[in-house]
Amino acid sequence: MLQSRRRQALTPPAPTLPHQTETGVTPDQYCQEKVAQSGSSFYYSFLFLPAERRRAITALYAWCREVDDVVDNAHDPGLAHQQLDWWRGELRHLFEGEPTHPVTQALRPHVKAAGLPHAEMSEVLDGMEMDLTQSRYLDEIGLNRYCHCVAGVVGTLSARLFGYSDPHTLVFAEKLGLSLQLVNILRDVGEDARRGRIYLPVDTLQRFQVPASEILQGKHSERFVALMQYRAGRARALYREALDLLPRQDRRAQRAGLLMGAIYHALLDEIERSDFQVLNQRIALTPLRKLWIAWKTWLRNS
Repeated sequence: MLQSRRRQALTPPAPTLPHQTETGVTPDQYCQEKVAQSGSSFYYSFLFLPAERRRAITALYAWCREVDDVVDNAHDPGLAHQQLDWWRGELRHLFEGEPTHPVTQALRPHVKAAGLPHAEMSEVLDGMEMDLTQSRYLDEIGLNRYCHCVAGVVGTLSARLFGYSDPHTLVFAEKLGLSLQLVNILRDVGEDARRGRIYLPVDTLQRFQVPASEILQGKHSERFVALMQYRAGRARALYREALDLLPRQDRRAQRAGLLMGAIYHALLDEIERSDFQVLNQRIALTPLRKLWIAWKTWLRNS
């Protein structure tokens, strides 16, 4: 467990706001640049959306990137806690109609229109805070709670922005988000280990006789491959469950989510073809391949 420092009784410092020194940059432009710079597969899933939906989901993803950066760039856990507190306050400002940061300003017109719940967005911040206080998860229950906050909830928020008519669509979106997060975890095992984090549950490591020390040392083995095959199977099972839950009448509206799923599971196929060589390298799809997968999936669901 990472020990967070005692929080100081000070006003939490606001994150640096690049827009303050970049004249003429609108909140929507700020969000577009934030998402494009991330290089994420999500960017390719947004390209084919109608303009208003694209602005909405881009703003949501930019907000997710901002709060995730608080944790990823944290050198001082105490300061990171304070910055997340600032974001909690900013979230209240957003739902009161007075946001101050460009990503929340960009989100403001979509909150009421799509019915984004304050509680769900707050859960995303809960997940970010878990990364400041935990570096291991004992079992699937603990990991599922984390994945729900950082990915499942983001899935349901996204589904709300895309539009839906059947409540089952929100269940589809939650499971899709969980599946994508499991793929992320498999891809980033080595990178996370170099940060001192292991998201593979302790009881699963024990089941496959893979000591945490081997992962931290980047040691590839047949036991590690067996463990990763098992985890990949869970990601694929969740993906199938998600697809089975998506009502036909909402399929067209949720095409961007389907694009995300197609890209991430093509990545999972590549990870598996590499024999799960993720401890000392990062496996990724080329931008052209992501675009091609996105285009094919969009046409297939039109």
